[in-house]
Amino acid sequence: MGFTIDFNPAAFDHGVSEADIRKAFDTAIYDGFLDEPSDYDARDKYLLIGFDCNANPLEILYNFITDYHINVFHAMPCRNIYNHLLYSEENLWQT
Repeated sequence: MGFTIDFNPAAFDHGVSEADIRKAFDTAIYDGFLDEPSDYDARDKYLLIGFDCNANPLEILYNFITDYHINVFHAMPCRNIYNHLLYSEENLWQT
């Protein structure tokens, strides 16, 4: 990783560890803008889908503080609403 990660305490609300979040960044299969039309502030939020240390998919939400400094504020096991990102032909990830 070429950047520094800050962890908002809320990032740990769902029991995901710092090591698992870092592993998700290293194994990311999707990293892009959060597409939530109902959330006006979503344009400043990014969604990352990656895998924890046990190869379980995680969803991570973060924003940029500077170009090489990010703030992770949400991490949890990946919900079904993001399955299309896991199973897209572009990612070629299969269970």
